[in-house]
Amino acid sequence: MNNNDLVAKLWKMCDTLRDGGVSYQNYVNELATLLFLKMTEQTGTETDLLPQGMRWNDLKGKIGLDQLQFYRNMLVQLGNDDHAIVRAIFQNVNTTITNAGQLTELVTTMDSLDWYESGDDENIVKTRDDFGDMYEGLLQKNANETKSGAGQYFTPRPLIETMVRLLKPQPREIIQDPAAGTAGFLIEADKYIKSQTNDLDDLDDDTQEFQMKRAFVGLELVPETRRLALMNCLLHDIEGNDELGGAIRLGNSLGNDGENLSKANVILTNPPFGSASSTNITRTFVYPTSNKQLCFMQHIYNSLEPGGRAAVVIPDNVLFEGGRGAEIRTDLMHKCNLHTILRLPTGIFYAAGVKTNVLFFQKGTPENPHQDKDCTTNTWVYDLRTNMQTFGKRSPFTHKYLESFEAVYGDDANGQAKREEGVYNILGCTTPVNDEDIKNTDSSELIENARWRKFSREFIKAKNDSLDITWLKDNSVTDAANLPEPDVLATQAMTELTEALREMNQLMIDLGASDQAEGQVALLAEEFGLEKKVIEGAE
Repeated sequence: MNNNDLVAKLWKMCDTLRDGGVSYQNYVNELATLLFLKMTEQTGTETDLLPQGMRWNDLKGKIGLDQLQFYRNMLVQLGNDDHAIVRAIFQNVNTTITNAGQLTELVTTMDSLDWYESGDDENIVKTRDDFGDMYEGLLQKNANETKSGAGQYFTPRPLIETMVRLLKPQPREIIQDPAAGTAGFLIEADKYIKSQTNDLDDLDDDTQEFQMKRAFVGLELVPETRRLALMNCLLHDIEGNDELGGAIRLGNSLGNDGENLSKANVILTNPPFGSASSTNITRTFVYPTSNKQLCFMQHIYNSLEPGGRAAVVIPDNVLFEGGRGAEIRTDLMHKCNLHTILRLPTGIFYAAGVKTNVLFFQKGTPENPHQDKDCTTNTWVYDLRTNMQTFGKRSPFTHKYLESFEAVYGDDANGQAKREEGVYNILGCTTPVNDEDIKNTDSSELIENARWRKFSREFIKAKNDSLDITWLKDNSVTDAANLPEPDVLATQAMTELTEALREMNQLMIDLGASDQAEGQVALLAEEFGLEKKVIEGAE
């Protein structure tokens, strides 16, 4: 049975969980635990990972209340296991299953699935990577389940793949994700390296060991998410440092944990961009701000080794926010060569109105990796947002929409391939440029309709170092037929209002009106039934 069929059957098991009163938020946690136990049995890794008496067949051999009680005890025992990564995966894990018959049905169903891939001559037992792919399929299913809210900012797989392909991670490079989530970026980077090295077989033993133990480092704030990430990594043969509890560490990148991360050669990440202001910011940044997205940016470009490279998903406000935001962008362009910005279309995330971008940059310059002043001279911008179709469940965002961007980005990981302005008609564009116009219009005039353009550092300085660079006329503003769905429009409006309120709140604090700002926040909290939040900077 192929992986897609297995994922569908595994997800159908959620019906059993739902009927037993398990919430959407706990679906994947329960299935992931059982899948992990089954994987170790199926791939013959039980003896390396799990103690005797605490394995799949031990669980399967029980029935009724004995099985449920054994399962609960099993989770406790594994949470105190000698194996550091297993201990980290199962620490403080409790099952939400209360119906013994429900657990028996899940175990029986999972055990009876066809875990083989049909080959030319015989059935082939699935590998750890196969189970890893199935596990990621479950995570994707959960992210797409709007009722769960779990995938609110789940990075689309095609975007992750493109970011990894363009940065071209190499063996023996330290690859970091300071907002690891379920480890999608690290897993994809590992897949890319394996695809370039014959599944690591072309590497010497020491380098293979490096790839499994030291190459990938992630930091995740939420324990349950970190647990899912650890399983994901282990299923893909990424073990990480045993003493640190695996490749994904539990901690806060905007606190001491982030400061203690080693420098990286490659950073691939999508920092959280829900509520901009956060009390999780406990470390001292050169440019202090309550905007956690701007703090993540400082962490990222200061955590790169000289010559290191990064691709980061960020919301629009990071591009244009004034004050500290402008200072941070200036510092970024001094210390790094910000060579490429990809403006992403709306609707590719669960929160449909969120407007996002990907920044691609290198620490220093290609000529001098240790340069820390005036590293950015030109920035190329690719507009994949203006006059593009609306994406969502009915029109999913796939890799084919990124192919034209990958082509113009070029083969150089640091954006140094030969580039020419242009690109007019791309897949998903709602206002194509007439081919005759492209042939007959003066190039300087035609370039105003191009999606791929270069902007000098001087041009950006004149905009107070704002990177919110737009030039295409947005026809959806005047053409009702091209307007997004009402829910998308409403989400966009709410997102922009929230950002405006946050900026006003920060302005009041900067002006010394912290008490008034706190009063306004309390009023909003009361209006929306939210817990009152303490204002940073207020006495």
